[in-house]
Amino acid sequence: MLNYLWSSMILAGTLWAAVHGRLDDVTQGALTAAKEAVALCVTMLGVMSLWTGVLEIGNSAGLIGQLSKAMRPVLRFLFPDLAPDSRAAEHISVNFIANMLGLGWAATPAGLKAMEELKKTEESRYAAGTSPYCSQTPPTPEARRDPPCLTTATPEMCTFLILNISSLQLIPVNIIAYRSQYGSPSPAAITGPCLAATAASTLAAVVFCRVMGRRSRR
Repeated sequence: MLNYLWSSMILAGTLWAAVHGRLDDVTQGALTAAKEAVALCVTMLGVMSLWTGVLEIGNSAGLIGQLSKAMRPVLRFLFPDLAPDSRAAEHISVNFIANMLGLGWAATPAGLKAMEELKKTEESRYAAGTSPYCSQTPPTPEARRDPPCLTTATPEMCTFLILNISSLQLIPVNIIAYRSQYGSPSPAAITGPCLAATAASTLAAVVFCRVMGRRSRR
């Protein structure tokens, strides 16, 4: 759908420029935008390399592990049925830490691994008969062979996804880099408003997840 939308917008703009004799402006604008895109990519590559390197150094030094342990009470509150020392909890912690530093590109791999581990955890629970979400007596033979609860997102997966989207950010590295690239006199001035906005969105996400989590147990 987006492909059709963007294609129609480009086509409409080009036709409008042709009708009004401004194709030269369109060509110049395309070349300028392409130049700015390359410059922005180079800037973001440097920022990404710096902070990803810092995150890797912290991981090698054991700092990420210590932060993950410090987050166990938070994870226990958000994921009461998940063992705080599990692989899934470890990847969730890394994802949250990367997001708080504004490192969305570093948070993505940890987020994907967390989802995989959450799925494995639910499969293990179902096999052991201890799943808090899966009924052990599906109503049909087809459901017994392929339980719906193992083919759909669990409440823990939904909670993780929602919190990942709300993404509390202490240092909005991406936005600061964008503002610096486009000549802002104070690129870091966005930090306070960004922190307030993401704190509000995260609070709303936590409340929503807790309410829906209680409903899923009924």
